[in-house]
Amino acid sequence: MALHFQSLAELEALCTHLYIGTDLTQRIEAEKALLELIDSPECLSKCQLLLEQGTTSYAQLLAATCLSKLVSRVSPLPVEQRIDIRNYILNYVASQPKLAPFVIQALIQVIAKITKSGWFEVQKDRFVFREIIADVKTFLQGAMEHCIIGVIILSELTQEMNLVDYSRPSAKHRKIATSFRDTSLKDILVLACSLLKEIFGKPLNLQDQDQQNLVMQVLKLVLNCLNFDFIGSSADESADDPCTIQIPTTWRTIFLEPETLDLFFNLYHSLPPLLSQLALSCLVQFASTRRSLFSSPERAKYLGNLIKGVKRILENPQGLSDPGNYHEFCRFLARLKTNYQLGELVMVKEYPEVIRLIANFTITSLQHWEFAPNSVHYLLTLWQRMVASVPFVKSTEPHLLDTYAPEITKAFITSRLESVAVVVRDNLDDPLDDTTTVFQQLEQLCTVSRCEYEKTCTLLVQLFDQNAQNYQKLLRSTSGITVDMAVQEGRLAWLVYLVGTVVGGRLTYTSTDEHDAMDGELSCRVFQLISLMDTGLPQCSNEKIELAILWFLDQFRKTYVGDQLQRTSKVYARMSEVLGITDDNHVLETFMTKIVTNLKYWGRCEPVISRTLQFLNDLSVGYPFYYI
Repeated sequence: MALHFQSLAELEALCTHLYIGTDLTQRIEAEKALLELIDSPECLSKCQLLLEQGTTSYAQLLAATCLSKLVSRVSPLPVEQRIDIRNYILNYVASQPKLAPFVIQALIQVIAKITKSGWFEVQKDRFVFREIIADVKTFLQGAMEHCIIGVIILSELTQEMNLVDYSRPSAKHRKIATSFRDTSLKDILVLACSLLKEIFGKPLNLQDQDQQNLVMQVLKLVLNCLNFDFIGSSADESADDPCTIQIPTTWRTIFLEPETLDLFFNLYHSLPPLLSQLALSCLVQFASTRRSLFSSPERAKYLGNLIKGVKRILENPQGLSDPGNYHEFCRFLARLKTNYQLGELVMVKEYPEVIRLIANFTITSLQHWEFAPNSVHYLLTLWQRMVASVPFVKSTEPHLLDTYAPEITKAFITSRLESVAVVVRDNLDDPLDDTTTVFQQLEQLCTVSRCEYEKTCTLLVQLFDQNAQNYQKLLRSTSGITVDMAVQEGRLAWLVYLVGTVVGGRLTYTSTDEHDAMDGELSCRVFQLISLMDTGLPQCSNEKIELAILWFLDQFRKTYVGDQLQRTSKVYARMSEVLGITDDNHVLETFMTKIVTNLKYWGRCEPVISRTLQFLNDLSVGYPFYYI
């Protein structure tokens, strides 16, 4: 149909086909019509028709979509026309505050795009598009529903200013973002914090949906301010979540006020989970503030306030039963060690009590392995970095990690072994199948496990011997493959991974002959298991154990095999007695035998063959090939 003949009814039919239609052909036709509408001279009048006379929210959404595409063109509309569109939308949402949330969001995005594109445009000696912030204040002074719209406008504007448009010159984006940061962002953050204080200063009615929505939108606004790319470092979207935020120096006063942190800790304890999660997300960013923002005394005071907040949360842990809160709190703990040194943490008055509470929290988290498994990474990151810092601590204050790190390692080991029976009997997803997560956690654990290594080694020797004996008994029984066999094989797989992990955690500058001898004790048991498993091929085989063995062999290779390593290492003393393996040349023979065995018997198992060939490749790269 020709666009100039489209009536309101025809436009609304177009909306139905575009947004909720199930007929693919009609939807494609609707998308073509939408593109024609955007290019049509009648576009603005049709959008106005849909907004003022449309009978469905989808009609209003179509108008917002068209306007958004119209103002995003490389060749911008005239300044006067963009000002008219902005003012029209502001008046429209002010007069109809009960529009569908997605319609309000879409219309506000148009305002944000217009403001960003025209940030530097001057008319009559004034930056006409920067007046939006003054306009928003009239919304904030109005009724609750208008106040919510005003906050959403500021939030969308902050997000839009931070959004990199790869179709436009990046230099222009940075120029606009930097100007917005310097002229407006601090005022927006102060305004948002003031609104939160005002809301929190009155009795909170959590049954009032409007009040809940207002708190949620203000917290999102604060989060958008703190997530802002202050120095243009996040243009690469594939980069990791930045652990330090480069807060401008002009913001120091906000962060130095103890009331600022207290406000967000109080909000966490007072709000329902959906909202308290946002308060914790803000606290994660506060904990990530760059160190150089403060002087040493100021930093110590700021850290002390953060630690007090951690203590209060752990002493009242009810809110952490919500997965969202739990995840954000784990991120918060990890950020503390990322941005503060262990020597600074131990100087905090509450440190001994807080490290005890964090240890208990971590142990409980590891024991409940099925609850929010993606959050454990952050807890292990905390402990890994804490333990890795021990050799560099100059403070005389006790760090207590020699007390708690072995408990963390023990909790990880025992919880993983106990999980096997639950996984097998309830037919759950096996954590061992997610090798990416397993390897990540093991690489973090390897540092923690070497703290008070004697305790960890004793535990692993005891568990390995016990489970290996049970496995041999099951192999000798005539009942065939049972649930018990599956459980035992899963436990052995975990134990082999764990032995490989602790062996791989050896550091030359902290290792001792006693530790090397302990590695030998553990390694003997895995090499004996390899012999037992290969003897039973092809009848008795287990893919998970084979993959774990290959992990162990690779960790042993990295740690104890190579020209650059001492051949007199005590690791070979026990291995020589039990296995006749006296040095790394004998180990290489064992490696090659294992590789040949896998190629012979595991040809139909792609994961085992792939890992075996990768191991062979690593051997050939890391060691003179004529030795192999």
